[in-house]
Amino acid sequence: MGKMERGRRERRDEVTSDLIEKTIYINRVAKVVKGGRRFNFAAIVVVGDGQGQVGVGYGKANQVPDAIRKATDRARKSMVRVPLVDGTVPHLVQGHFGAAEVILRPASPGTGVIAGATVRALLDAAGYHNVLTKVLGSNNPHNVVKAVLNAFSRLESPEQYAARVNRPVEDLMDDYNVGSRVWGVGAHHHA
Repeated sequence: MGKMERGRRERRDEVTSDLIEKTIYINRVAKVVKGGRRFNFAAIVVVGDGQGQVGVGYGKANQVPDAIRKATDRARKSMVRVPLVDGTVPHLVQGHFGAAEVILRPASPGTGVIAGATVRALLDAAGYHNVLTKVLGSNNPHNVVKAVLNAFSRLESPEQYAARVNRPVEDLMDDYNVGSRVWGVGAHHHA
């Protein structure tokens, strides 16, 4: 078994059965045994349909493909629905896990996904096209992924928010525009 390339953040994108699969992180773990070292691999995979469903899985095995397959199966089983509004997040949100903190901020159309590799993989799989993000604290992929999932769980669609404040969605959407959410400026009404 030759030297494995040290590019551990190996990225594989596959589209099978209309799902986007992205390998976020592959870690090689060495166990020292009598005859030398025994290597195991751990993989984090994100799966999404690009339409508001996303899941993350973690798999460990003796070989990289097996670890990725296990992680992918677990990711498919753990898929959750996230709110999409015009290809961006409905409102500014912060997610925390351990020392990792992730900020997701709505962006106007044409901005693109401004994010590091780990956060970008999750946002792409979920189907977001215009989001501003920042990772603060730890940048350990395990914790960043869980912080993003935590942020997703805090997101509310306009309908969910309307139900919570007990007002019709139309009343709330009159004042809604992405610019006001991003910059805190008043909504501009067209004459």
